[in-house]
Amino acid sequence: MSSAFLQCISCAAIFPTTQPLYQCSHCGDLLDVNYTLDPLDPTEIKERWRQRRLSRRPIDISGVWRYRELIPFYGQEENIITYPEGNTALLSAPRSARYAGLRSLQVKHQGFNPTGSFKDNGMTTGVTQAQILGMRAVMCASTGNTSASMAAYAARAGMLGIVFIPEGQVAFGKLAQSLDFGALTLQIRGDFDVAMSLVREIAPEIGIYILNSVNPFRLEGQKTIAIELLDQRGWDVPDRIVVPGGNLGNSSSLGKGFKELYDWGFIDHMPRITIVQAEGADPLYKTITSADQESLVTVYARTLATAIKIGRPVSWKKAMRAMTWTDGWVTEVSEQEIADAKAIIGQDGIGCEPASATTLAGVRKLMNQGTDKPISDDEDIVLLLTGQVLKDPDYTVRYHRGELYEDYVTETRVIHSTGKIRSTYANAPIEVPPDKEVIKRLIEERLSQLPKI
Repeated sequence: MSSAFLQCISCAAIFPTTQPLYQCSHCGDLLDVNYTLDPLDPTEIKERWRQRRLSRRPIDISGVWRYRELIPFYGQEENIITYPEGNTALLSAPRSARYAGLRSLQVKHQGFNPTGSFKDNGMTTGVTQAQILGMRAVMCASTGNTSASMAAYAARAGMLGIVFIPEGQVAFGKLAQSLDFGALTLQIRGDFDVAMSLVREIAPEIGIYILNSVNPFRLEGQKTIAIELLDQRGWDVPDRIVVPGGNLGNSSSLGKGFKELYDWGFIDHMPRITIVQAEGADPLYKTITSADQESLVTVYARTLATAIKIGRPVSWKKAMRAMTWTDGWVTEVSEQEIADAKAIIGQDGIGCEPASATTLAGVRKLMNQGTDKPISDDEDIVLLLTGQVLKDPDYTVRYHRGELYEDYVTETRVIHSTGKIRSTYANAPIEVPPDKEVIKRLIEERLSQLPKI
């Protein structure tokens, strides 16, 4: 038996899970989902998880809900919204290892998820909590992967997905998913941080559930990446896991996952978490290398790795906590280093979106330059690849054709046409100014069109 509650990461204030809360009402900081658990027998539970792989039940097939003893917030099984997700590949990458200067290297590829990114692990738990709360709609700001995943899970749950994307800054491979899955897609004139600010203002005012990484229930699903990784490795803990750093929900959730596994006796030590950011979108790196690590150093984000093009990450304190817990580190890499690392990962027959390639670029940089937390060539390292190669095919083709630039403008237009096909079920994105009242009117109009419950 267990009970779930929300707890502030700073002042430790406790709140119930029965309301849509994202931050502490006392100090304003982020919240964790924590539990009062009966004593756990790790050996028995590990065997239970292994046996569930033979089951045909959807919650056993899921690579998230299979580990439900460590995410027991959902109450009744019928509340769970699963695709299923997880069960992502753990692959060897010998060419990537040689490129980085390592003897061997593994990658945990979250691009094998249903919508092609790690966001599915967290969206199943986030949308499940929305279902528990009786929400009719969910909302997020996104550089692409979050919107694609949320739109899919909202559709599966019969909810309206509402997506705020920065205009002209989302790869078509990701935008296409949001549109096809029926989300109300609003292209905001501004960057991700402008879109995120609007989401945090508007959603509470009109009673819509936020599913960005500020939502602690989303991170509960993402922490199962840590559990599944160790399960796949026979509970052999790697020396280091390397992750891209954008809004920092991934590194935050991995830190929480490894810490809980350690505290509950499933492992006897934790891997170091190393976070890698793009040089043009490096607020965490600037913060941790500054004199004052108590305040986030924000930046105006610039990088072709759009999935991590974020200058004010909401989960930065949780990411700092994850590095403290695991003796981790953060570094930054250039656009050239990202592009070359992505091509090398492709040579292993794996393929990934640009943001994922920061991991290999970061390891190579730390091997070559050294740091106060150095990497040795015999380290047991796992790279977390966050999204599949088809998320941003334009980037890949341009690189291999020698047409990739840090700054460029393209134009897409029809120069000849015949035999027009009717867009019978069109769901076009809507361009809007960063005006809260205009956006609220659009959302309320779409909500009024939903079937009555």
